[in-house]
This record gives sequence, structure tokens and C-alpha cells, in this order.
Amino acid sequence: MLQVSGAQLVKDGATPVRLRGVGLGGWMNMENFITGYPANESSMRYAVRTVLGDERAELFFDRLLTSFFTEDDAALLAGLGMNCVRIPVNYRHWESDDRPFEIDPRGFRHLDRVIGLLGAHGIYSVIDLHALPGSQNQHWHSDNPTHVAAFWQHRHFQDRVVHLWEAIADHYRDNPWVAGYNPVNEPGDLTGKVIGPFYDRLVKVVRAADPHHILFLDGNTYATDFSIFREMYENTVFVLHDYALAGFAHGGPYPGYTRGEWCDRNELERTFARRSRFQRETGTPLWVGEFGPVYTGDPALDEQRYQILRDQLSIYDAEGAGWSLWTYKDVGLQGLVHAAGPYLRRFGGFIAKKRRLGADRWGSTMEESADVLTPLHTLIETEAPGWEPYPWGARYQTDDLIRHILIAQALLPEYAELFRGLDDGELTALADSFLLEQCVRRQPLLDLLAGSLQT
Repeated sequence: MLQVSGAQLVKDGATPVRLRGVGLGGWMNMENFITGYPANESSMRYAVRTVLGDERAELFFDRLLTSFFTEDDAALLAGLGMNCVRIPVNYRHWESDDRPFEIDPRGFRHLDRVIGLLGAHGIYSVIDLHALPGSQNQHWHSDNPTHVAAFWQHRHFQDRVVHLWEAIADHYRDNPWVAGYNPVNEPGDLTGKVIGPFYDRLVKVVRAADPHHILFLDGNTYATDFSIFREMYENTVFVLHDYALAGFAHGGPYPGYTRGEWCDRNELERTFARRSRFQRETGTPLWVGEFGPVYTGDPALDEQRYQILRDQLSIYDAEGAGWSLWTYKDVGLQGLVHAAGPYLRRFGGFIAKKRRLGADRWGSTMEESADVLTPLHTLIETEAPGWEPYPWGARYQTDDLIRHILIAQALLPEYAELFRGLDDGELTALADSFLLEQCVRRQPLLDLLAGSLQT
């Protein structure tokens, strides 16, 4: 098994290993921009079940889990030279809110399968709990239907996560192809006072169940603030996330200004140095759990996005940092490959409507429907000039509440209705649109990564 030794990961007690790979976003934790639905996963699943019924909805979602990642996907990643996949999961695969603390072993079925496929190709897995009961951050990717991270407000939610991780750690304690556990993705503890004691408690329980595997612990405020750690845990990587502002959907030119902030290679270096200060000061490994630009379809602008990625990878190489690029597969915004076929024919128009409305945070330029939303932003700025809500301020919060929650949730029935009238074969064909053989490859990105991984 991999272990932490000073500022490195090693295998066999001595051989250094730098984990470089990709995140499997949208699989066991579904995200709106990745598979094209609006709002958050559990709300979407409920809407689809109202149309299909429980059994046929389960047929579709289980087939999607099967098709989204297969032997062919593992072979592609291994061929690029990757040795790590970070696997985001949603707690709902193991536990139901109406039956807390009852672990459903069926939750391991697909995860076991993919960890096995990756291991057979020499690729390690990092298990990432991306959605926690009560939601550990303020956004859709923690399956949050609101803007409140209630996980930090209720001991009940925290108890359930400790109990779940005890079960996961016990299940994988002897698996050498599991690099380790990433127990809380992008925590957003508003007070900053709960997360430190919670980590202390969680680490003790996981270590008791599994004393061998590495712990990958995100800093607070979406893996950027490490002041919350009160002690250095053994065999632990403190995980930072390193998205470049110019690489967002609303990002400006590169080099250039995005919303008044300059971004070039020097700024990327300064940002990474700031975000990784804790790791360097404590002599612990450098690992970037998430990063990566969003692509636009404009060849000239996308070439600038590729340059952002080249510069970041070069910076990480110079520092000996490992990384996990976000994300592997989607419907065309950011993935190395993206679905096509029946799914895009069925949902392509709806996805275009979401893009026009800016209904997904990750795909929004923040300028959609400006004639409607600009007066609202002006009103907030005028009437509440001192409002600076956690985590990203008034402009982002207003967009989240109106565009990414209200408008997104209003679109759920329309998305679900697109499933109506489909027979079982058609549902299967939709899910199979995510098979690698039916996907389109973003070849410039694949070539860029292959070149970087071979150095």
C-alpha cells in the first residue's frame, strides 16, 4: 500500500510515487453540468422517478453507472500514463435519510467494480465523499438543494458520516489499489470552528477501522484554508484545490483580466504558492485534488484554456506535486471525453436552454439573462452594500440563489418529462451514450495530458 514518507508518497517503503490522474465526476456523485440535468442530484432523481416510476428509474440510473466507466475507460487512462483516479461518491448510495446509520452493502457494488478495473491497469483510486448528509458546502456538488451547509450545524449529520467512513474503511482496509480516503470534499464550514474537531474525531475512527491507508484531507473553504488543522496526523495528505479564475466559464482572456483580477503564469505560480504554503511549511506531500479549465467551443479561447492547463502542469512538475484533473467524462463542458448518441439527441436542446439561462454554476458566464438579473444585482449593491456572504461574496451568492437554485429547480420538470414515453430499450440506449465507444474525445486535451505525463 502507498504510505506518506515526509513530503512524498512511497510504495514498498521506499519507491516514490507521484499520483497524477483525473476525477471521475458525475458517476457515483452526479453533477448537473456533467450529465446535463438541472439543480442537484437528489432533486433530479426524484423528478425522474415521478415520470418513470421507481423500477424503471432504477433501470436507467444503474445502467448509467455501468456504462459510464468500463474496462475501456480504465485502459484509456492507463494509456495516457495516469496512475490515479479520484472517485467522488454520494452518501446516498449507502444510507437513506429515512433510515440513518443503516449501511446498505449494495453501495459498494459499482465502486468495487471500478476500483478493480483501475487496479488491473495499475491505477490507484482515491475514494472521495463528495456529498455528505446535510451538505458540507453551499453548492450543488454536495447534492445541496439550498445554499446552507447544514452538515456543520447538526451533530446528527456528523455522526452519520463518521459511521459511514468506519464502514468504508473496514471494507477497503486490505485493498492495495485504494490509495486512500478523501473523507470530505470541499468543506464549507461558515464558522471555521466545527471542522477541526470533526476531523480530529473522524481520523481516530477511520484509523481504528483501517490503520494502513492514507487520509486525504481537504482544507476548509473548498480546500483552500488549512488554518483549521490543529495537529499533524500521520500518513496524511492535506489536499488543496487550485482552479484558475481565468479558466472558469466566465473567465477572461489568458493572460488578461477576469472581473478585474489579472491572471498570467506568474499569478498562477503565486496563487499555487499561497494555497500550498501549509503543506510546504509542514513538509507534507503536495497534491492538487481538483483543478482544470472549462472549455467554450471557441477554438481561440479554448487554446488559451489549454495554455492555462499547460502552465499549471508545469508549475506542479517543478514542485513535484501530484494532481487530479477535473473531470474525466461529461456532456461537453470540461471532460477528456464527452457523451454523444441518443442522450445528446434527446437532451441536447434542453442542455442548450440551460446554457442560455446560465442555470448551472459551472457553465455560467454570469452574464446570461442580464436584462433581468442586472437590476437585481444593482438593487443588492445599493441596498446592502456591506453584504459579503460566505464563501464568495454578494455577486456570486445572488446568482446562486436566483440562477443556480431557483431557475435550475424550476427546470426540473422539463428535464424529467423528456424521459416520458421511453421504453426500456430506449432508456438503456440513453445510458449507453456514455460508453467510451460512443463518446467524442477532446483530442487536444488528451494529447496535452499524455505529453505531460510522459515527462
